[in-house]
Amino acid sequence: MIRVVLAEDQSMVRGALASLLGLEPDIEVVGEASDGDEVIGVAEATKPDVALLDIEMPGRDGISAAEELRRRVPGCRVVILTTFGRPGYLRRAMEAGAVAFLVKDSPASELAAAIRRVLRGERVIDPGLAAAALSAGPNPLSPRERDVLSAAADGSTINDIALRLHLSEGTVRNYLSAAIHKTGARNRIEAVQKAQAQGWL
Repeated sequence: MIRVVLAEDQSMVRGALASLLGLEPDIEVVGEASDGDEVIGVAEATKPDVALLDIEMPGRDGISAAEELRRRVPGCRVVILTTFGRPGYLRRAMEAGAVAFLVKDSPASELAAAIRRVLRGERVIDPGLAAAALSAGPNPLSPRERDVLSAAADGSTINDIALRLHLSEGTVRNYLSAAIHKTGARNRIEAVQKAQAQGWL
């Protein structure tokens, strides 16, 4: 049996996924979690073959959870299943150690097939998203620019961001200026929106 854990913050979607996978003769759902923090503990306790993670969840997102799972449950393969087919998400997920990236409007049979394929050592990526990621190019933002832009997303002041990230206000301004320039935005609000739309944050 292929042992699977699910992390999805919408309980109805999580229940539907568990039910669909439960119909497969060779797949067993051994744990469920409602966010990216909870799934780490569930995976450590159940030692699954595959973790099926949503990207956008409360607390730790699916990409951060994938990185942590790679460290703490190294035998577990991560499949990202998301509503948001953004090219930047695909790149970040692969860098975090995910071996499959599927969008939620795929047929259920494709999900079960993808789980079997990753157990055979294959990578499985939604074809449309793979093409979009190739045409979009790499994320132009440095890790620190992403940190500062993410911190600016809630409307925080320069001072607030500096305190939160332990940087000087001048350094925060420099990173924000670079991020605005690289995203082709007119201001930091637009830079945040553009970066989020691409999946760069």
